[in-house]
This record gives sequence, structure tokens and C-alpha cells, in this order.
Amino acid sequence: MYAILDIETTGGKYNEEGITEIAIYKYDGHKIVDQFISLINPEREIQPFVVNLTGINSGMLRSAPKFYEVAKRIVEITDDCILVAHNAQFDYRILCMEFRRLGFEYERPSLCTVELAKDLIPNQPSYSLGKLVRSLGIPVADRHRASGDATATVKLFKMLLDKDSNKTIIQESIRLNPKHQLEPRHIDIIAKLPSETGVYYIHKADGEIIYIGKSNNIKKRINQHFTNTNSKSKKIQLQVAAVTYETTGSELVALLKESEEIKRNNPIYNRALRRKIFTHALYSFVDDHGYLNLKIDIADGRKKPITTFANRQSAKSFMFHMVEEYKLCQKLTGIYNTKTSCFKYDIKECAGACIQKEAPEQYNKRVEVLINKNSYNNKNMVIIDKGRDIDERSAILIENGIFKGLGFFNLNYQINNMEILESIITTMENNRDTQHIIQSYLRKKKDLKIVHL
Repeated sequence: MYAILDIETTGGKYNEEGITEIAIYKYDGHKIVDQFISLINPEREIQPFVVNLTGINSGMLRSAPKFYEVAKRIVEITDDCILVAHNAQFDYRILCMEFRRLGFEYERPSLCTVELAKDLIPNQPSYSLGKLVRSLGIPVADRHRASGDATATVKLFKMLLDKDSNKTIIQESIRLNPKHQLEPRHIDIIAKLPSETGVYYIHKADGEIIYIGKSNNIKKRINQHFTNTNSKSKKIQLQVAAVTYETTGSELVALLKESEEIKRNNPIYNRALRRKIFTHALYSFVDDHGYLNLKIDIADGRKKPITTFANRQSAKSFMFHMVEEYKLCQKLTGIYNTKTSCFKYDIKECAGACIQKEAPEQYNKRVEVLINKNSYNNKNMVIIDKGRDIDERSAILIENGIFKGLGFFNLNYQINNMEILESIITTMENNRDTQHIIQSYLRKKKDLKIVHL
């Protein structure tokens, strides 16, 4: 018996996605004997590109059942079945992840129609579901919706069963247990780790640090290192002898410590973090008419940026929000390329700085407020964040716009002058990466306490 399924998700970071729609057809090799199709409320945001692709938006899911409400039905309809999906590794991972969030280990043997099609129908120009079924003359409706894609996969699977006359490939393709099993020594290491925010260090038997990372849940993150099947994880699994850690309470402290520790220790498996952690920056200049312009550009070490961004997309997203929040001109922020008025002026949402209708002094005041809020150049301040215990807080010290270091203090301890601060602060290096980490964190965390000195 087969359970042929398709899942649509919210998109987003790996292992942080949620299911938005699921379709399962129970197939006995000849006909569909049962089915389950449902939208699912993922209780998280749907990425805009996914909304465009599937047509599923948050409004459609508001009254849909949550995963825990349909989990029992999914277990029942897939019981004693082989899961079949196009790119089964993805669908199986998402399903297992949702069940793990409920504290349930979901295991089923699985088959991937991509792998089967490559063996049984070779030399196809593409093995993506849409292109493959079209080339085989299989009708498909409701593309990128769970029911439509699952129906197409049923028809494709039926064709593959017909083509596998000896039934050998299908038998050999079953993944009896796709879940990676933890080794006893890995279980022992994980058992000693906390489910807290901090920095962790993975060591070889001789004590050498081979990887440094940060996580909001150290135990969970190390478990992922030990169960992932990518090349880096496999190497770590073979070489790890111990994991040490330092809890921080604050994610910002963890990010700053991780960055400094990687630079200091240069671990072999931290190659990605040796590269620049930001690519774009926000700069300002005054034009010929006296208006303060803002510009997103590739980060240039010779220039002093207002703030920095991990990529162009996050920079553009920031600028769009700032135009709305501070009532700025699209033309003077580089969003709308024109020699005349910007689009927002045409719809009466811009005061006309683009055509010198609004006075430069008035416009520049709003730009200066934005710059002041998103840059800590020349500022003396302390960022107060979570500590390692309930009665503790962390302090990140900025002096004359330079990151000086960080420390921890008890809630009963008043930090209101530089002398007291300097006694609790551990000095750390100020560089472009630390500036980017702090500015990015300040943009994301609007409720942080900041004490100006």
C-alpha cells in the first residue's frame, strides 16, 4: 500500500518552515482507496514568493486546522504504507519536523518518484514534476497546490509501476529508515548540553576546535549537527570527541562572541563565516539642491556606512520600510529612478522633495532622524539585553561609536557611568563584522533597552 502525498509550506529558513496544505492519496497499486486533503494553519508567516507561487495566503489559513488537529488522521492514513512523493526527501523531512514539534517520532519507508523516473524513464530534459508530466502527456491541474501535484504524482507513479516490469527497482528504492540514527557517543555528548542560548565549540580528540557556532538552543543545534547528512555534518560526526559551550542569555552577545571566537581560532569547518557577513550598505550624500540623499550600494571599506545589510534584498526591504515610516521621497532614496517627480508625489504621498517643492531643511530633518536611529556613529551608549540568569542582564558598550566590549551585571547593580561600566566589560575587537551584527540586531529588536551615556 502506498501513501502518495504532496506538501506546500510557508518557505523560510531550513527546519523552520510550516505546512500550509497537504494532500495524501492512499493507493493500492491499482486505485485510490482513501484520501485526505486539507489546508493547514502553520502559525507562522508565509514568504511572499510562496504566496505568489501557490496562491495560498494567510487569510485563507486563518480558520484552517492547525497541524496537531490533523496529525492523527495523517498517522492513520499512512499507517503500513510506503510514502511516495516527488522529491520525497523534502516532503518526508517537513512531515517529520511537524511531528517532532508535537514530541512524536514519525517514521515511514519512502519512495522518491524523481529517483524512480531517472532510472525508468532516462534522458528526460527535466525531472521537475511540471515539466516531466507534461513531457509524458500526463494532465495536471492546480499546479503548486497540494491536491493538484499529488494527483499528478499518482498518475506518474502508476506509469512508473507499469514500466518496472520486474518490480526490482521499486523494491530497491524503498527507504526503510531514512532517519539518521544517533551514535551512542553522540547521545552522551547531547545529554550534557543545555537548551539555552550561547556559543558552542566542537572539539576533536586532541582538543582542537573544529567548529564554533551559536544557537538559541545549544542542545537542539548540536543534535542537528549529529543527524544532518550534508558533507560538513558527516565530517563533524566522525571527528567530534567533545562539545564545550558558554551560555550568554542574549542572542546578540552570542553573535558577537561567535564572530570573535571564529576569527581567533580559525576552525576548519567555519569556512562560510570567514567570508564577509554583509555585502551591502546604506550611504548618504547631499545633492546639488541641498537635499540629503540615501543610497544602497555594495559595501566599500573605504567609506563609512550608516548601516550594513547581509544582502541587497534585505537592504531594499529596509529602504522601502523607511520611505513609508519617515515619509521620504522615492527618488532621493534610490527606489524610483526618474528625472521628474516620484510615483508617491504623483499619488500625493510625497511632499515634493523630488522636484524641490518641499524645502531641503524640512526634508533633511526626517532623513537625519532616520540616520541617527540606525547608526551609532559618535554615540556613547549601552545596549541592555538578557543575561544568563533571571536576575542578570548583559551590557554591550559603545563608546564614541566604537564597540568596546560586553559584560554581565546583576539587576541590583546600577550602571550609570563609564567607570562602573568599564569594570564589568570584557574588551573585544571592533571591526566591520561586529558593527554589522550590532546594527542588524538593533533593527530587528525594537524593544531593546538602550542607555545613552
